[in-house]
Amino acid sequence: MWPIIAVLALVAAAAVGAALYFALRSNGNGPATRATTPTYNTLPGVRRTKPPWPPEYTYLTDNLIPLGLDVGTSHNGLALHFHDHLDIYVNGKKVSVPALIGINDDSYLTELHTHTPDGIIHVETAHSGKTFTLGQFFGEWPVFLNARCIGSECGLKWYLNGKRQTGNPAQLVFKPHQVIVIVVGKSPPKIRSTYKWNGL
Repeated sequence: MWPIIAVLALVAAAAVGAALYFALRSNGNGPATRATTPTYNTLPGVRRTKPPWPPEYTYLTDNLIPLGLDVGTSHNGLALHFHDHLDIYVNGKKVSVPALIGINDDSYLTELHTHTPDGIIHVETAHSGKTFTLGQFFGEWPVFLNARCIGSECGLKWYLNGKRQTGNPAQLVFKPHQVIVIVVGKSPPKIRSTYKWNGL
């Protein structure tokens, strides 16, 4: 009797595990996401405030390990080097994605960073096959981001390459030349779907 119950319990557990796996995995039609992406919203310094959100450096070095980010000093030996673009709108007004996110003076820059306040996110790593999420970028900025809120602004919608998405934008995995738009409140007249990369 007990062996039969044990076998039935194992079969039930396997079925539940399989159901969860297929429910959480990407279906191939939407953005690549990590079903188990950790939340970075509890890291020191993460702001749940109204914009603007300048880069913050007090906690950056200490947060690199929990963020899973390495540092580098040059473009030599990069296994991956590509760019994505991020627009943020709150009540119809564009919010700056500032320069120097992930760049600590002349000491180092991280694998995710910005050079200029134009929304271009640089993804640069020496590790082939390593992936990064929008949540990691917001964690090093650091600004609160989940499925509902950015900073203190809630009721967000988000878009990838001009198409409305569901779920948590923090789970979005960066891929070359993605165009990401986050909107809270009134939408802008047009949601960007492409970007002039000019050789980037």
